[in-house]
Amino acid sequence: MGVAEYCLRKLITGLFLIFGVTLISFVLMVYFGPDITEQFLGKNPTPADIASVRAKLHLDDSFVTRYLVYLKEIVTLDFGASFSSGESVNRILIKTIPISLAVIIPGFVLGNVFGLLFALVAANFRGGWVDKLIMAASVVGMSISFLIIVIVAQIVFCSDYGLNWFPSRGWRMGSIGEYLSYVTVPTIATVFVALGYNTRFYRAVLVEELSRDHVRTARAFGAPPSKVMVKHVLKNALIPIMTRILFSIPLVVISGSLIIESYFGIPGVGKITFDAIRDNDQPILKAVVSLTAVLFVVTLVVTDMVYRAVDPRVDVK
Repeated sequence: MGVAEYCLRKLITGLFLIFGVTLISFVLMVYFGPDITEQFLGKNPTPADIASVRAKLHLDDSFVTRYLVYLKEIVTLDFGASFSSGESVNRILIKTIPISLAVIIPGFVLGNVFGLLFALVAANFRGGWVDKLIMAASVVGMSISFLIIVIVAQIVFCSDYGLNWFPSRGWRMGSIGEYLSYVTVPTIATVFVALGYNTRFYRAVLVEELSRDHVRTARAFGAPPSKVMVKHVLKNALIPIMTRILFSIPLVVISGSLIIESYFGIPGVGKITFDAIRDNDQPILKAVVSLTAVLFVVTLVVTDMVYRAVDPRVDVK
């Protein structure tokens, strides 16, 4: 199969995925969400007031008409204005996406780097006390709620009951020092939670590679342990490792930032998504859902391209 045909098939698959995700989310918002007319009316509204608001918001249009408008918004990247603030949704996303990336990227990168390093050590000493200690710590990290970790980190590093080294809430990026002061505690919390899951997964992948015939052959010919781990084990384990990293990006950007930003009062995508769920701000919710679906599709295509770059034996099919 040629690259052009492969890209076309992936594009068609991605469009079906986006269609399915947006359709399900739209059904949930329309039929199971609260009546948003209450947000625009005071107490005891008259039937005329209710009818006027519903006409203004096109709530009386048919489901098909409203969904086609939603698809048009996705294609044109014009999601209208927020119900809560009246500000353009596009302008809100332009302001908040860079903040979310600045908050999440350090913890995401460090969580994967340290997880891979710990996994390499555990796999290299498989069955020994070092391996058991790392795995026990990973299980402990996995068993603690993300929210509990965030609260404990804030108490330890941001309050008078602890070290009180960093701000407890808010966000500023006026300088490198200011940025580091606000991003450090969210990063610590993110890394702590990610380490357990990443270390266990990466160790399992590496241990499986260690049992391969080519690894035993390399050891039999006297290859140094470091060369065996890097060239013969890690290199051949890159496909599942890269798959986990790439496919966790959309989830981390949305769900991870939602908890961090909501608790620390950081004005990123997670915070506006949390507020939109609470206030039933449908324009923002529709934009976030559709952009998340698009991000998954892009990740799907990029992942296959990475497979080919990591292992030339992989063909695009």
